[in-house]
Amino acid sequence: MSKIKLPQLGWFDNKEVEFPLPNRWQVEMAHIVGYNRPKMKPAEIRAVLANPIGSKPIKELAKGKKDVVIIFDDMSRITRTSELVHYVLEELAEAGIEDKHIRFVCALGCHGALTRVDFVKKLGEDIMVRFPVYNHNPFGNYVPVGKTKTYGTEVFVNAEVMACDLKISIGMVVPHPMSGFGGGGKIILPGVSAFSTIQYNHHKTYSDISKMPDKWGPGKFDNPMRVDVEEAAVLAGLDFIISELINYKGEAVALFAGALKPTFAEAVKLAKTHYLSPAMSDKDIIISNTFIKGNEAFMGPRIANIVMNKKGGDVVCIANAPDGMIPHYLLGPFGDNKFGPEHQFASVPETVKRTIIYTEYPDLAGRGWFADSDKVVYVHKWDEVLKMLEADYPGAAKVGVYPNSEIQYCTG
Repeated sequence: MSKIKLPQLGWFDNKEVEFPLPNRWQVEMAHIVGYNRPKMKPAEIRAVLANPIGSKPIKELAKGKKDVVIIFDDMSRITRTSELVHYVLEELAEAGIEDKHIRFVCALGCHGALTRVDFVKKLGEDIMVRFPVYNHNPFGNYVPVGKTKTYGTEVFVNAEVMACDLKISIGMVVPHPMSGFGGGGKIILPGVSAFSTIQYNHHKTYSDISKMPDKWGPGKFDNPMRVDVEEAAVLAGLDFIISELINYKGEAVALFAGALKPTFAEAVKLAKTHYLSPAMSDKDIIISNTFIKGNEAFMGPRIANIVMNKKGGDVVCIANAPDGMIPHYLLGPFGDNKFGPEHQFASVPETVKRTIIYTEYPDLAGRGWFADSDKVVYVHKWDEVLKMLEADYPGAAKVGVYPNSEIQYCTG
């Protein structure tokens, strides 16, 4: 047996795990361009914050401000907020902002609430000692801030966020199937917006996808959803964003900070090449590893589905998430044939004979992301995955591997 190494368990052991494959199979690894870029050093992080894009540094923006909110993304993003936030706090302290005037709000959107254990993983124990950390509530505690031009979305935003006169966000930029790239204004919409605002924005987007299919998909920056989201963030008065790009281990390898629009645009400029993956074709088996978003594994097979050979083959989606699939009140399953109002099943195209969802952590409710089908199989032991595949491919097989499938994209 040969072995491939794949990153696993980002919020737990965060390690590489070996997966054996038969020696007779021809294996091609398709990494993102920047997969082995080195982790940023403290001096590099400080330099970025000291020279923001289109904005004064935080320590200058904060002068004369009364209350500060630091908005951060949730466990479906691998952003190591704890490695960035202390530089922000140093600048706030220089501006004379006391701890009692700073709070943290987790941009959950319509995802389930985080626990204290999650907050510690994201922020560190020392932050929990010094500051209040709140979950966003999409079903209440929000105020109106205006209406967007693109979709006419009525934007209601977390009231605690809007009570602060300095709003700072920390997140990451990765390819996204709807907005082209995640990050930027998404920390506001859907991050800290009301359920009604999020639903309207997503519903309009789904309607537009069929009308303008060329504008949608990972890596496509110029689309109405992204513009609508950005307009909402401007209405909310997001003052300063900090956005990181990550390598295949989930480490911050590039950082952008400053005013929303120019900073996000610069981050995306690099992201377009950083996350680009080599085009593969004519594969019998595609292994799709959802390391970054193991708890949103339904995103993983998308890139795999397009590189299958014409005869059809198998997709193996590795979705090791000890915390299970993330609750999603807008899109997720909540019972037998009971779903959030904008739920859409992940589909299996005709060119795929079988989608094998492999996880060591069974989550039967999480199966509701895929429609019931003989083509979708759930397996909890790797040797059983191999047994199934070897039965269909007793001889040679062409295997393609996406180590970070949920954040990879290709232009071909």
